[in-house]
Amino acid sequence: MEHVIEVGGALFILSAFVLAQVGRLTTTSLVYLLLNLAGSGILAVVAAVDGDVGFLLLEGVWAVVSALALAKLLLRSRPGRP
Repeated sequence: MEHVIEVGGALFILSAFVLAQVGRLTTTSLVYLLLNLAGSGILAVVAAVDGDVGFLLLEGVWAVVSALALAKLLLRSRPGRP
């Protein structure tokens, strides 16, 4: 079951990447950021459970950066904001 979850997380990240490469998403779009956050979050949890420190560092940082970019996007799009 863990492998299914891991592959799902990877597919979220890969789909965001492919869609951005073919011009269907921008790297600052809501969908792109959500796919990256979900995928990296899933993979970070898998890495933590497995005790894989290097992979946890990679995916943990990826998740944090994605979350910060998502927060910035959401705050910027609030009504009444310039």
